Amino acid sequence: MLYLYSTSHCHLCELAQALLTELNAETVTIVEIADNDQLLLEYGTRIPVLKREDRNIELDWPFTSADIALFLG
Repeated sequence: MLYLYSTSHCHLCELAQALLTELNAETVTIVEIADNDQLLLEYGTRIPVLKREDRNIELDWPFTSADIALFLG
């Protein structure tokens, strides 16, 4: 499962979502960090962050389509 840690009104998060859409990435769950104090603390200055649950790895912004492809491969 893929997670995109994000928040509303974040233009970088919107760019990350667009990249994922372009790549037809597998199902991505958008996680709103503003709803959780711990997530806000952990990701507040790093979003957007893409997390791959099966390998417990994260890809911090800035990333490109090529970076995402490598991350998912």
